[in-house]
Amino acid sequence: MIFMNLPIKAIVIDDEVLARKRVFNLLNEVKEILLIAECSSGVEAIKAIKSNKPDLIFLDIQLTDMTGFDILKEINDSIMPLIIFITAFDEFALKAFDYFAFDYLLKPYKDERFYQSTNKAIELFDANKSNSLNEKLNNLLK
Repeated sequence: MIFMNLPIKAIVIDDEVLARKRVFNLLNEVKEILLIAECSSGVEAIKAIKSNKPDLIFLDIQLTDMTGFDILKEINDSIMPLIIFITAFDEFALKAFDYFAFDYLLKPYKDERFYQSTNKAIELFDANKSNSLNEKLNNLLK
């Protein structure tokens, strides 16, 4: 059951054009997620996250100007989005979860694995929306 009345706002952060395009193409099949920005550098990503306040980011670990971890250090916890790392570097997986990564997709990943990750994210957002709605209803009833 979908409770979200607005799409999940997402940003793709990767310095490789083809990698961003692949995520964009895959997201075209996911109606619950709206791609609001694509970033090719860390500086651009920090600005986009701070100004757009996305719900979800697809984040590469190694960008030309900084790492994905450097980007996350610059984001205030109050606007921190859900993070799905998409990277070719498996050695950073444990560190990614230190940053509370929701998922870690290792390039090259299969379409099914991408959709598994996005479906889990959608379910989490739906559960949070449902819990928030239930809380509001309970407060009204009180």
